Amino acid sequence: MQTSIVCSICKKGQTVTDPESGEIICRNCGLVISDKAQESRAEWRAFTTEEVNDRSRTGIPRSLARHDMGLSTIIGKTDKDASGRRLDVSMRSTMDRLRAWDFRTQAHTPTDRNLRQAFSELDRLKDKLGLSDPIIEKTAYIYRKAQERGLVRGRTISSVVAAAVYIACRESGTSRTLKDIAAIGNIKRKDLARTYRLLVLELDLKIPMVDPLKCIVKVANKANLSEKTKRQAMNIMHDVTRSGISAGKDPMGLAASVLYLSCLNTGEGRTQTDIADAAGVTEVTVRNRYKNLKSQLELN
Repeated sequence: MQTSIVCSICKKGQTVTDPESGEIICRNCGLVISDKAQESRAEWRAFTTEEVNDRSRTGIPRSLARHDMGLSTIIGKTDKDASGRRLDVSMRSTMDRLRAWDFRTQAHTPTDRNLRQAFSELDRLKDKLGLSDPIIEKTAYIYRKAQERGLVRGRTISSVVAAAVYIACRESGTSRTLKDIAAIGNIKRKDLARTYRLLVLELDLKIPMVDPLKCIVKVANKANLSEKTKRQAMNIMHDVTRSGISAGKDPMGLAASVLYLSCLNTGEGRTQTDIADAAGVTEVTVRNRYKNLKSQLELN
């Protein structure tokens, strides 16, 4: 591996690094410039010939979504020694007992037990909502901050985790509503909204506004609308956002009214009830927003 270190004897920068010995050697005169080269290769472990092709890493990556951040030691369940031979019965019994005590000592404080239960709930929400790893890491960070401030005490762990998930989704621009998360997490929407407002206030979070264009895509997919209607609705939403009509209005209700207006323009047969059910709002909301949009767009 080539480096850019200059030799002190021949004043040339032609050096080579030996990864086995950790030495940086001058290619011209052979001087050992340093014997402490930094190892940059992947760290693999292999104890038997069968494990050579597995190329498993020496440890799991660090993650905030684990109660110990992935830094604790775990006794494996292979029941084999360093040579690959199976353990005898007495040693296997001893290892099972050590493994059980090792698992128990991983959560020896109330904080560790709380984090273990919270991140177990987070894994369940991740699978059901289809969340990405960055959102999970952001959620774990928010939950840890809430626990440090004592905001979890007196509230259910599931509600605080769900509120942290909603905040992380809002910050990353992922289209997930309070109603969706409450339904998946088996939590009342009112309790989830209350916990969300508490976290935002106490942690001094700056939550960005929901993008109405993403709401249009979500509602259009649920209502099985055509691509033509969806594109025209996006164009209308651009005009609505540019004119400032969308300020202070619910993004889902606004997206539903824009889609209903687009359906009327393209001739696609959808009632206000169909659009309202897909958006999770009432028909009255769609009707009032539609009348307001139509009048405002005609004036502009």
